[in-house]
Amino acid sequence: MQVPSSPPDQPAIQARNPLHGLTLEAIVTALVGHYGWAGLGQRIPVRCFTSDPSMASSLKFLRKTPWARDKVEGLYLFMLREVRRSGAGGQR
Repeated sequence: MQVPSSPPDQPAIQARNPLHGLTLEAIVTALVGHYGWAGLGQRIPVRCFTSDPSMASSLKFLRKTPWARDKVEGLYLFMLREVRRSGAGGQR
């Protein structure tokens, strides 16, 4: 009898991952909603955000460019922390 090769704690790891279950479109939409296209282009200076930005062109570029996707995901995580801090700070 063979034991499955996937570790039993894998679901627990994914449950703590804030990106788990989010689409790239949802991440970019949230960033645009928070920073706007101009603010997003200032933080990640790539043409798809700075020159005639659109969701379609951004998604196409990010799906083909791993380093840019990593930057977008990192900025999204930073934005989540920023939002949590500002929300918690106002409740003191």
